Amino acid sequence: MKMAIYKKNISNLFYIFVSAHLIIWTLVPSLTNNNLPLDTIEALAWGSNLDWGFNKHPPMSAFLPEIFYQIFGPQDWAYYLLSQICIAVSFLVVFKLAEDFFDNKIYCLLSVLLLEGIYFYNFTTPEFNVNVCLIPFWSLSVYYLWRGIKNNKITDWLLLGLFAGLGFLSKYLFVYLGLAIDVLLIYMIYTKRLNLKCLVSFVPFIIILLPHIIWLTENDYTTITYGLLRTGSEEASILNHIKHPAIFLGKQIGILLPFLLMIFVIVKKFTLNINLNDEKLLFLLSINLIPIFFIFLTSFTMGVKIRTMWMTPFYISFGLLFVYILKSEINFEKMRTFFSIFLILFLLSPILYSSVSITKTDKRTDFEGKNLAKQAKVFFETEGKELGKMEYIKGNEWIGGNISYHLPERPKWIYSSNEVQLCNKDMKCLTYK
Repeated sequence: MKMAIYKKNISNLFYIFVSAHLIIWTLVPSLTNNNLPLDTIEALAWGSNLDWGFNKHPPMSAFLPEIFYQIFGPQDWAYYLLSQICIAVSFLVVFKLAEDFFDNKIYCLLSVLLLEGIYFYNFTTPEFNVNVCLIPFWSLSVYYLWRGIKNNKITDWLLLGLFAGLGFLSKYLFVYLGLAIDVLLIYMIYTKRLNLKCLVSFVPFIIILLPHIIWLTENDYTTITYGLLRTGSEEASILNHIKHPAIFLGKQIGILLPFLLMIFVIVKKFTLNINLNDEKLLFLLSINLIPIFFIFLTSFTMGVKIRTMWMTPFYISFGLLFVYILKSEINFEKMRTFFSIFLILFLLSPILYSSVSITKTDKRTDFEGKNLAKQAKVFFETEGKELGKMEYIKGNEWIGGNISYHLPERPKWIYSSNEVQLCNKDMKCLTYK
């Protein structure tokens, strides 16, 4: 009876944490930002004219904001909430996954609380973008991969394919988790721990990707070209094969320092109990380390940059991995110290975000998007009376996206690298300066 009450208390603490995280990180940017961030405006611009892909990314990061726009309209808080729903879902999935790995729920709670030590899951989350969009599908793919390995049920394998497909439609970076999944499944089939039933996951995966693949072929693989350009792959140099991987590793260590500090305070000693015959450990090592290894290998072999924010989904299961490896060394007498550091990080992050948002006045989130939209509307109605209603905007994602988002009629956005043009349904346009 006492154990049941104890487990219930741990679960309640977890839900209190997730709720507090969601509320704080929805309220803080809603109250301190004047305008939505660049990537969120960009996603809304794409959403105004939905397609199966866009010039920079596949379509999922536009689909989700468009759903919220249809429900809430141009309410900035709704898109901060959308970001936090992505994070909360991921936390819930990690906690649920941890329940299969630990009998004591305190370990499940620690697996999630440790993520507050990684700024990808707090400070950077208000900006809904492809990286935030990817996190829940990444975590859900990991969860149903484990369920498939554990139970070998068709439904779990089908759900793995579903969420893997949605992850790939969020950002191509999902391919690194996909490689880890493939390596693990090949190994488990080879060692006869699994049969070929797992291959059914490819059915929903391919069905979901097919419209985007068709779109890619019809649009000269523009998103792939954009991704390669973002890596700096055109800057060929032998030195880059050493410099970029070294910078990548240095940044990852820096990002993980608060996370490692939180672990350090509750561990008696760092004794790694690595037993590759342990199926649970093999799983956690595979889904956490293989994606990082492959992205490092990409940088090393191609000499390309790995941008820091690209690593956002990679660490969502890191807390679970470290707690599982070190669980026998966790000192529960130091929990008070751990929770003190956790609370400091939990509160410090939104305080720093608010401070930066309020004191710095030259950020994208200080942009007067509403005023720009009003001026554009007055210009169109004054200079183009004979054109009728404004239904399209040509321009870049930032200027055109802001005008589209802030106008009640919400003109559809069309990409143009040239001047901003305001157009009617017949594509008769006025150039707006």
